[in-house]
Amino acid sequence: MNIMRIARDIINEGPICDHCLGRQFAKLSTGLDNVKRGKAVKLSLAMQGDALLKESGDGSLLNELAKSSHYARQTLNIEAEDEKCWVCLGIFDELDKWQKMAIESIGSIEYSTFLVGTKVSGLIGENEEMLWSECGITHAEQFKSEMNREVGKLIAANTGKEVDFKRPELVITLDLAEGSAGIQIRSLYIQGRYRKIVRGIPQTRWPCRECGGRGCLECDNTGKQYPESVDELIGEEVIRATKSSDTKFHGAGREDIDALMLGSGRPFVVEALSPSIRNIDLLELEKKINESAAGKVEVEGLTFADKDNIESLKSSKADKVYNLKVTFKEPVPTDKLKNAISSLVGVQVQQRTPQRVSHRRADLVRKRYVHDIQLKERTEDYAIIEVHCDGGLYVKELTSGDNGRTLPSLTGLLGVEAKVAELNVIKVDI
Repeated sequence: MNIMRIARDIINEGPICDHCLGRQFAKLSTGLDNVKRGKAVKLSLAMQGDALLKESGDGSLLNELAKSSHYARQTLNIEAEDEKCWVCLGIFDELDKWQKMAIESIGSIEYSTFLVGTKVSGLIGENEEMLWSECGITHAEQFKSEMNREVGKLIAANTGKEVDFKRPELVITLDLAEGSAGIQIRSLYIQGRYRKIVRGIPQTRWPCRECGGRGCLECDNTGKQYPESVDELIGEEVIRATKSSDTKFHGAGREDIDALMLGSGRPFVVEALSPSIRNIDLLELEKKINESAAGKVEVEGLTFADKDNIESLKSSKADKVYNLKVTFKEPVPTDKLKNAISSLVGVQVQQRTPQRVSHRRADLVRKRYVHDIQLKERTEDYAIIEVHCDGGLYVKELTSGDNGRTLPSLTGLLGVEAKVAELNVIKVDI
């Protein structure tokens, strides 16, 4: 590759700044920024052209070199010339303006790491592609890569913040066509465990079945099927603490609306969306959640987490321990109940998707195991049974049989209809 020939061809296309010229050879050397690289190329061209002109007469090559020398000398300010670079349209003369615009767009948002991205205008993109095509350039760096780097260096110098290419807390987007700077804030993740100590509250927000969340007479224009949820009771305090736009709730499975979540609690991650504050006191947040949700939800063990924690939380196959209050349609002798219970231990249970959730889950047959069952209490009217089983096993249907969709079941083994009157989750074993 003849570097000087390509450089001459580039110069002959018109006035070009040091940034844009040096960028065309960015992959050929290290230790130089594009400005120094561009100046070096221009100086070499000017010197080569002047030397050849002094050594010999006319010739097409010499004429081209003379022209190259003229442009190179102009862009080196050897001759006065007030022309903008035709490739970047003078953008690199305005880097300070762009970094100030970016910092102003951040405002009072709290962050420690950032990354700059650039949305290139159509004209600059076309100019760059035209240059590559006309001059056979194959070792160039893209315009936006240099723009991102140079503005990023200025922001870092003026704010003391660090550039992070993998997981920045803030992404700044420079829109060259619009002349604006926008920001995207990375979510803040907080994990812990919650206990639900009241029945009738869902884990997450449910849109109204009638209006789909738009608001109607049926839901009193709230758009919600239930007035509150574990999600909201925790999320409201997270929003206040982080000044975020909203939250998303991620739980390790879920309990039924009419079930309690007791014991050590269920693992969860709450995701604060677009938080303005990241450095928060988690002990104080825990205290405020427990005060505002008193009698309904309790949280403990709050720690900062990462997005990866959500995937591991969702994919984990956690065993569960349930406490069931079971009632029977007809009297059942205790010995017969004990025999039926023991018959379920260690057996593979085949469950077709329960009728009560078939509208939102695929109609499949799932295979799960019961690890242990114990009869904890027995009265004339009910039995308290503790079930330790695989995650994903529907214990209500394990009891009722769900009209034969779950095999075996307590109802099937007894020959008497049994159903769960109350359900408490005692342990989620992750």
